[in-house]
Order: sequence, then C-alpha cells, then structure tokens
Amino acid sequence: MVQGQIAEELARLREHVVGVTDSAVAASDGMLVASDIQGGRPHALAALAAASLGLGKRTGDETGLGPLREVVTRCQGGYAVVYAVGMEALLVVLGDEGMDTAALRRESRLTVERVGSLLEVTAAG
Repeated sequence: MVQGQIAEELARLREHVVGVTDSAVAASDGMLVASDIQGGRPHALAALAAASLGLGKRTGDETGLGPLREVVTRCQGGYAVVYAVGMEALLVVLGDEGMDTAALRRESRLTVERVGSLLEVTAAG
C-alpha cells in the first residue's frame, strides 16, 4: 500500500517539473522501494543512486560541509539527482537536458518530506 502512495508522489513530481522523466525511491542500501520509471532498469538505478548517495555523504562529512542535500550528475543527455530521504532512504530523479532545475529543487523538497513521512509510518507500523 505504501509503495503505491510513494509511486503517486513520484508521478506527481514528474507532472509538476518540466523535464523529469523517471524517478525512484530506494533504501540507502540500494533496494528499490517504488519507482516511476517508464523503461530502463529501476533496480540498477536504485543501486547506483545508493552508491552516489554514500559517496556524497562521505564527501560532506570529510570536508566539513555538513549534511548532504543532493548529489547532481549532469550528462550530455540530462541529469541524475539523488536526495537523501532521512537516514535510511533516497530519492533519485532523472531529467532531460531541458529539466527545470529550479522547479525540481522546490518540488523535490516536498516530495522528500512526503516520502519520508510515508516511510516513517511504515517503519513504525
């Protein structure tokens, strides 16, 4: 049931941010929780996003820059952005080259909060 609610949040993010093509939520160990991926390999994306999240967290710790907010990878064809969702999960968003990054920053905060709340309810239950 929670997976469906999380998938709805991911679909909402795609609908509200121009250029978002795919997204997923995974545990910090890379296990897929839910996805809004039109094609491709959601399990592989979850695992890669977890590795990126781990490196980003470690970089923040080592450099003293504080808690991780996001890891952005910009490629020729677009973006892959990874956000920490609490201490145990992540949100990964893929977007094309024309993705509205300002809208993504704004909307992703809301998505991270809502997904985090859904995951907390599941953990508590």
